[in-house]
Amino acid sequence: MTSTTSSFPERIELAGEGLVLRDWTEADLGAMPELFDHPDIAYWTPIVSPFDAPAARLRLDRARQLRAEGTTILLAITVDGGAPLGEVMLRRAPEGAELGYAVGPAHRGQGLAVRAVRVMAAYAFEQLGVDQVILELEAENTASAAVAVKAGFELLDVPLIEGDEKGRPFALQTWGLSRS
Repeated sequence: MTSTTSSFPERIELAGEGLVLRDWTEADLGAMPELFDHPDIAYWTPIVSPFDAPAARLRLDRARQLRAEGTTILLAITVDGGAPLGEVMLRRAPEGAELGYAVGPAHRGQGLAVRAVRVMAAYAFEQLGVDQVILELEAENTASAAVAVKAGFELLDVPLIEGDEKGRPFALQTWGLSRS
């Protein structure tokens, strides 16, 4: 898929796997720092650190901008449509769609990331018509590699994606899940 594909819906709510993935709202701004201002998230993700109230406002605004551009969806992970427990991302990519996720430290160990990835992958296959969904993860991020395996992804035999972010080098492995 390319950036010429149609835009995303103005509002999205996806339910499945005991979760409701929904749009971020103004009411979530106060909860976002608790979810994202953590050393693990600062280290493994491109999310800004420190993550404070102004960062929350910028993230909400950026999520809305990326949605309007038709490139990326950022959704709050919830169990019932209420309090956010983390975030799942879908970005259009040459391979089809790329997913990403972050779960707040207080909410880890409940399978939220695995379930959110499965729901978002199903959306990509069914609604966007992609043939493959990918995750790009650092091999040393054992928690994210475990999410990939549990969600049914396989490590692809493609070159590492190398770069530098937040002053540290990284090398990302690409994991793939194909439409069944």
